[in-house]
Amino acid sequence: MTIHDNERPDNERQIETGCAIVGAGPGGLMLGFILARAGVDVTVLEKHGDFLRDFRGDTIHPSTLNVMKELDLLDEVLKLPHTQAPRLHAEIGGKDITIADFSRLPAACRFIAFMPQWEFLDFLAREASRYPNFRLVMNATVEDVIEDKGRIAGVRASTAEGPLAVRAPLTIGADGRNSIVREKAGLEVESFGKPSEVLWMKLSHQPDDPPYVMGHGGPRQGFIMVDRGDYWQCGYVVRKDTFAEIKARGLDAFRDAVAAVSPLPAERMQEVQAWDDVHLLSVRIDRLKRWWRPGLLCIGDAAHAMSPIGGFGVNLAVQDAVAAANILGPPLRSRKLADRHLAAVEARRRFPTRATQKLQLMMRSDRRKREDDGRKRSGPPAFMRGIARWPVLAHLAGRLIGLGFRPEHVRLPAPRHRHMPGR
Repeated sequence: MTIHDNERPDNERQIETGCAIVGAGPGGLMLGFILARAGVDVTVLEKHGDFLRDFRGDTIHPSTLNVMKELDLLDEVLKLPHTQAPRLHAEIGGKDITIADFSRLPAACRFIAFMPQWEFLDFLAREASRYPNFRLVMNATVEDVIEDKGRIAGVRASTAEGPLAVRAPLTIGADGRNSIVREKAGLEVESFGKPSEVLWMKLSHQPDDPPYVMGHGGPRQGFIMVDRGDYWQCGYVVRKDTFAEIKARGLDAFRDAVAAVSPLPAERMQEVQAWDDVHLLSVRIDRLKRWWRPGLLCIGDAAHAMSPIGGFGVNLAVQDAVAAANILGPPLRSRKLADRHLAAVEARRRFPTRATQKLQLMMRSDRRKREDDGRKRSGPPAFMRGIARWPVLAHLAGRLIGLGFRPEHVRLPAPRHRHMPGR
């Protein structure tokens, strides 16, 4: 039940801010940074105590690297540990096929950067903290929204210091695909396609391994591998709710199944020594019917959960953040925020979201249709077969993946005179 403004615990601490952002992921921190840079008072709430978690989306696309350049942060972010992929690969019919080529992009960086998400988030948090009007509260678990006369007026959270209320004219839900903000605000979700799951694991990287940085393998492109330097991050795609069955068949059977679609030597799977080495990620594609209500806007996965296909999630969240900052920054600074501004953000980002989700569904629809018909797949999805037949399509795929359907640019200027500690 939504907690109304006139209800508060006696020991509740209070924070008044210009914009309350729930979730310190790529979208939340990017929006917080740009707004703080422009002079808006920002408070970001993060339920964890740090950003150090495995198997989070960490593909940073050229569109996001363009944003970093526009913020004068590109040189610094590229000093962080990362690997660069100028192309993405797939194994089709025993051959290595380029499925996305970024070499011709009109971009500052013609590659995808694979960077541990905690490194990227730590960097954004450090840069944002240079502004005195930016506040990041860690270990703050948001439990509900505050409603006042039909408007969302902030959120309530539990912290190690006790209950906390953050009140603001605008609350941003950037708390991921399982967003508590969108749930408590009563925003309605639409789902598309069939959900699936990815079983992630780490395998060692050896000198004779395939030379690409990211690739897909197997007859259904159901095996994903990302070069992390001294190890491979590997993902095995399975139907939803089948992990229990897989575990029941035993670890040896699982190793054999993965080895059958992996381009790595079969003995490498012996490095998976227990089920604790396998991490389950549920995959679904959904989006809100409406991203906002008075006083509240959702962005990133909280507004539209993506499949891992193409690594779009992080980058769409960043693009949402840039668009939201451009549109909402001026009325937040002038204290003239209106519902039309929230609707304008959704209108701006609706098309790229729908187009990207349509592309993801197309990339998997051929396989899903045949599975539904009970027929065995004889090869990879039609999308990848087309690229294998006409290699020029790899450049088109590179543009769609690398830049997206509507890349955003930072248009909210920083104040000419501002206090910011030196680097």
